Amino acid sequence: MARIIAVANQKGGVGKTTTAVNLAAALAAAKRKVLLVDLDPQGNATMASGINKRDAKPGGCEVLLEEVEIAAAVVPTEGHYDLLPGNGDLTAAELKLMDALAREHRLKEQLAKIGAKYDTILIDCPPSLNLLTLNALTAADGVLIPVQCEYFALEGLSSLLDTIKAVRHRLNPTLEIEGLLRTMYDVRNNLGNEVSAQLTQHFGDKVLRSIIPRNVRLAEAPSHGQPIHLYDRSSRGAIAYIGLAGEMIRRERGLPPRADSVEHADPVDDIESSRHDDGDAILETPLANHQE
Repeated sequence: MARIIAVANQKGGVGKTTTAVNLAAALAAAKRKVLLVDLDPQGNATMASGINKRDAKPGGCEVLLEEVEIAAAVVPTEGHYDLLPGNGDLTAAELKLMDALAREHRLKEQLAKIGAKYDTILIDCPPSLNLLTLNALTAADGVLIPVQCEYFALEGLSSLLDTIKAVRHRLNPTLEIEGLLRTMYDVRNNLGNEVSAQLTQHFGDKVLRSIIPRNVRLAEAPSHGQPIHLYDRSSRGAIAYIGLAGEMIRRERGLPPRADSVEHADPVDDIESSRHDDGDAILETPLANHQE
């Protein structure tokens, strides 16, 4: 069965959708079978995957309301991962589910039908702690938390951790924190460096070594409906997400961090790679000709 990871943070603008889309594409490039679930009514992950959210029917709404089989709603993308599209209809689905029995388990039940087809399922959650997010956390094995290294990010993180504890107690006792991912990082920002140090101090090895930098090309890619490794594979943003995919694969296999991989404020200096048991490289990041 697939490992299900919810990409969640109730604070908006922290790189949540960017992470969900580009991590899905990077894992797919590593020959993993990946499904991305867009559970955000804004439909940004759907648009960033090159799918028009207005034409995406059936989608997540119809699946949650059990109006269509999930396999019929999943579509392939140019990034070589599958997508369960989302759009504004998800808000209507949430309202209709309010009085339903076991409403928090609806997504889990649907994903169980196709989980055997995938290695990884990523869920892009809304930037709020609502019923859709609860569905994601109930279905998930782990939570990947993008964190922008600024003061208010820590305040929002505290509320999310409280929610994760409550979900463990009531709905999903095996839910764990997959990792905290520092996003939109600028080494020249002193506050960012301080917040990064605080995160490492408080959460230890739950803070991922991979760091996502501020990057113009990474910000441009969604408007072209492409993940960053298709839009500009030599950019710092693409290299960072390839590194993140490699790190997560190693963690999943219980492998220690690479001996040559140390924490850097600039992820371009960090090479993350992971290998199949037969020794074939599945991720190898060329850095010789990187560009902004």
